[in-house]
Amino acid sequence: MGAAALVTACANVQLPPWPGSAPQPQAARPATPPPAQPATGATAQPVVPAPQLTPLPYNPAIEARFPDPAVRYDTPGLNNPRQQFTTQAEMSSWLQALAARSQGSGTTLGLLNIGSSQHGTPIQALVATRADNIQASSLNSSGRPTALLVAQQHGDEPAGAEALLVIARELAPGGLLAPLLQQINVVVVPRANPDGAATASHLTADGTDLAHDHLLLSTPEARALATLVRDYRPAAVVDLHEYAAAGQFLQKYQAVQSYDALLQYASTANAHEFVTKAAREWYVQPVRSALSQAGLSNEWFYRTSAQPDDKSVSMASLVPDTLANTSSLKNAAALFVSSRGSDLGATHIQRRVHTLVTAATSALRATAEKARNLNQVEEFVARDVSSLACRQQLTVQAEQTPEQRSIAMLQAGTGAEQQARLDWNSSLQIKASQTRARPCGYLISAEARQAVERLRQLGLQVQQIAEPGQVLADSYQEARHAGSTAALVLTRGSLDAPAGSYYLSLNQPKAHLATAALEPDTPYSYVSKGLIASTADIARVVATPSVVFDEDDD
Repeated sequence: MGAAALVTACANVQLPPWPGSAPQPQAARPATPPPAQPATGATAQPVVPAPQLTPLPYNPAIEARFPDPAVRYDTPGLNNPRQQFTTQAEMSSWLQALAARSQGSGTTLGLLNIGSSQHGTPIQALVATRADNIQASSLNSSGRPTALLVAQQHGDEPAGAEALLVIARELAPGGLLAPLLQQINVVVVPRANPDGAATASHLTADGTDLAHDHLLLSTPEARALATLVRDYRPAAVVDLHEYAAAGQFLQKYQAVQSYDALLQYASTANAHEFVTKAAREWYVQPVRSALSQAGLSNEWFYRTSAQPDDKSVSMASLVPDTLANTSSLKNAAALFVSSRGSDLGATHIQRRVHTLVTAATSALRATAEKARNLNQVEEFVARDVSSLACRQQLTVQAEQTPEQRSIAMLQAGTGAEQQARLDWNSSLQIKASQTRARPCGYLISAEARQAVERLRQLGLQVQQIAEPGQVLADSYQEARHAGSTAALVLTRGSLDAPAGSYYLSLNQPKAHLATAALEPDTPYSYVSKGLIASTADIARVVATPSVVFDEDDD
């Protein structure tokens, strides 16, 4: 495939007026399952359930605060009296049955195998659309934005997978969400970590936290999701999780968590302000309203540190390695929702599923309501980010803002609610801690082929240099001072650009994803993680290069 010619960075584009005002909060209609139509042909496979809390911290007074919802969900894993969640075989049969039901209806549901886990289990995605077919090219040319829903990146968080089976069924012909497909396309990945789900493990089979592998792409599971995002180009991404009701909070505060849901929009350095604004106003606000109107308590996401004497809490990290944060650097409105109960086994599972179904339903309705605006934002942001190449400052690292906030907890002994005023590290207001001038692009050595493949999987254009040339660039040099750690300094000069090396221009819509991976002096960069061997294998190009590119390189 021929590489697109580099375009000279255009003049700065003024931000246009924000399209429309924030939506009025509306109640989310729960995706009530239609009469049971269980998938057939499923072979039961043993699934290890998550551990139950011990009776002492989880007493009847606490349990009474979380009654089951009025609606009852009936996925394979939620049918009484079984104690196991939906197996992989049951999930596959369920999705295949939904795809078969859609034939001839005008709505197309199709199943994709987007990759395989480390143990060889297929990772499946259901595509729901009114386009001609489920191919990415068909959805991308439909004029409708695509929403991506992902669950169970952590295998010990089962409610998300069960919730997305419900959502999948409601997208099928006759379902409550099927009319939304007139305005949007939907891609559903109920179980991103099938190996972890099979053993109720938080991690993938090799011990990687999949939720933080979306920049490095060290696992096949992360690469499968990255390829899906690259090809289907979602305008909105919703990542479903669960959080522990007790855990460290029980140890530190002698209290149990009280919120049905914790949620946060993507927050990371260099995310475009319109993308962040869309996630905050068009998604988080209506999702929180829908949860509240459904009687489900919710708060911004927070967690405490592993240090037993540190009682502060922090929102989700600003590091661009999560699905939400990397998606925001791909210019998608992104958020994650975490229901209460990853450590509760099957306790309150109907309520946990109801929480995530309510949130996902609201997010899909928001996508349909703002479909035209999402397309406008995407087009503008793509131009605006591309225009920044060679200009202005780049944030290399950012910090959360320290605040204080009161959060509600339940006393472990009595179940009584208590308010705790805690030090709170906020991701809603972030500040730059390290900046430098934004380059025109990066020169990458031929030896860094694997890094180039990962960058391309992330959706970035990387061109291979066909003939030797020279570029004006800043090299990274390590400077050491007595009594201090080494720091990187930049040295400008004319550098050789050998045939076979690579050039990544920042004159492209996902440019800030490249800077996240390639600025070497962060703990999450490709250099720090060893994917690029050393700083000698990368340089910051400061003028548009005049070199010949290989037109046959992909």
